[in-house]
Amino acid sequence: MKTLLLLLPTLLLAQAPAVSGDAELAGMMGGKPLVIRTTSRLAGAIDSVKWAGVEFIDSHDHGRQLQSAINADVDGVYHVECYNPTEAGSVVDALGPKSTSRLEGLSVSDGVLTTRTRMAFWLAPGMKSGGHVALNDRLLSDHVLTKQVRIGRPQMDHVLDYRVMFTVPGDRPHTYLQVEALTGYMPWSFSEELRFDAKTSTLVPLPRQNGEQRDPVVLSTPSGDHAMGVFTPTRPPAGQPAVGYGRFKFEHDKVVKWNCVFRLRSPAGIKPGDYGYQLYVVIGTREDCRRTLAALTQEFAGR
Repeated sequence: MKTLLLLLPTLLLAQAPAVSGDAELAGMMGGKPLVIRTTSRLAGAIDSVKWAGVEFIDSHDHGRQLQSAINADVDGVYHVECYNPTEAGSVVDALGPKSTSRLEGLSVSDGVLTTRTRMAFWLAPGMKSGGHVALNDRLLSDHVLTKQVRIGRPQMDHVLDYRVMFTVPGDRPHTYLQVEALTGYMPWSFSEELRFDAKTSTLVPLPRQNGEQRDPVVLSTPSGDHAMGVFTPTRPPAGQPAVGYGRFKFEHDKVVKWNCVFRLRSPAGIKPGDYGYQLYVVIGTREDCRRTLAALTQEFAGR
């Protein structure tokens, strides 16, 4: 299987027992201020994205952020969340001030936020999800996530250039990786679920159901004044499933989310190493997001 490798700068890791995860990346987007905040509580995961003073992330426990995660099998056994390294931490961290994930490095330099995090398993050993027992035997995994975030790109204002690399160890054999390259949990007010139709360059309402489809997703307020979505130019290796763009509503918690998911299958085993993905998070008004997705689709068509 061909490894998708992004060239991220090597991060010099601090030798101190703890690295502060409290940082801000600030800039302008469409002439209005954008502030991205990470916290030590979440091991450097993004806790807040504010554009023009409006919060786009519904950060709550250690699962509802702008963050990345993996679900994997162990020896051919796969159940959702049962082997689930997660950037921001574990379910046992709850609303507490600390994360089981370990932040190994963080920098904000030349307009780029870079972090390196050893991810916690979402479930503690012995816990269950969907009636299935966790497949991990400890809380802290050996899976490492490195991310690099920049506000904007040439001739494109309303976008975050967001790159992630998952370093998958060889300690437990995997034949299946479900890579949630990025997900964004958003306030309930972002209730309109839309997909970008590349043929018409329009945003089309999605039917109300949780799940994935193949077009980029945007979640918007009914007024269209605030919206966020995701696009990836990364293509799966030959023979692997297509990229999935998901949208979800959780009525009980009054939160919505989008995600971008890759799946890798290999009966012979997933090779340990680095798996990298490039994403563009579009932010602004609904029309800002539509125009940006149209430009991105045109730029990366055929690649």
